[in-house]
Amino acid sequence: MLSQNLPVGKLKHDFLKELLPTSNSSTGVVVGPQLGEDAAVIELGDNYLVATSDPITFATEDIGWYVVCVNSNDIAAMGAVPKWLLVTLLLPEDATTPAMVRDIMEQLTQACAEFGIALCGGHTEVTPAVTQPVVIGQMMGITHKDALFTSADTCVGDALILTKGLGIEATAIIARECEEQLREKCDARFLEQAKNYLVDPGISVLKDAQITVAAGGVHAMHDVTEGGVTTATYELAIAAELGVVVYLDKLLGSPILYSDTTRTLCDMFGLNPLGVISSGAMLIASAPEKSDAICQALGEAGINADIIGEFLPSEHGLWLKDATGTQQPLPIFETDEIAKLFSSNND
Repeated sequence: MLSQNLPVGKLKHDFLKELLPTSNSSTGVVVGPQLGEDAAVIELGDNYLVATSDPITFATEDIGWYVVCVNSNDIAAMGAVPKWLLVTLLLPEDATTPAMVRDIMEQLTQACAEFGIALCGGHTEVTPAVTQPVVIGQMMGITHKDALFTSADTCVGDALILTKGLGIEATAIIARECEEQLREKCDARFLEQAKNYLVDPGISVLKDAQITVAAGGVHAMHDVTEGGVTTATYELAIAAELGVVVYLDKLLGSPILYSDTTRTLCDMFGLNPLGVISSGAMLIASAPEKSDAICQALGEAGINADIIGEFLPSEHGLWLKDATGTQQPLPIFETDEIAKLFSSNND
């Protein structure tokens, strides 16, 4: 019997769960590999060392900036301060110039300086194993033991808050990777605005996390990456062994969480905005009596945020509810919607 090839994107959740080892607390690992947790947590004296690893595979432009933001987001979502970054840079044979490498390294050093992170090591290599630059980050941070947040800490009745909105990273990627195609359909101002989503509203959630924690009442935070907002919500609920209801009108019907720019690009390429890569957005599980204060604090800092759902006992299941009250199962995108764009480009 022939084995079926796996699709592009993250491994399916059920398959990945089969592969993950059981954590051994005697090794000092407090949070090991598991669905819904953004990073590993290791005991380090009075503190915790928080560590993560993420590659940049969809984008080719500004990948140095992407890798710093995406990895630091995982650290921040656990309540830690990102401190140290190691990078593995794999470069394509017959397509790598000294100028390209200098540009990527400049992006890395500038992003690290922006966020107060030390670039402290890694590996660079030109190899026939890749056809475009691939950058892989390994980042570590520190938090005090009483300041750690994990997805498993989400509680029944918690409000589900989303910051910034749907498809921020997807908007920047589409505008940058499909620029030539878009120039035929969009004016220059629109295209530049979409490309600039990398920094405005930006794909970093460091500020989101800091403001949220300072406001109080937060139980858990989760970075939104591949698979989009509903997949990230699923991961958060599964980690906490809870049910959840997400309000569809608070997402697709909200101009602050689903911008006209992102809507235009998703419609143009036939992508479901609920399932596109969305670094820059963060999910927050908060005590319901503190949720409005958290949204207000974020808003005062210029960060859009709104309550998009509620966590329920596990037996209630995982649901997406529209404005009429009709419910459908929460969609899970195990292959990110943006993969359709790259598959069509390769046909």
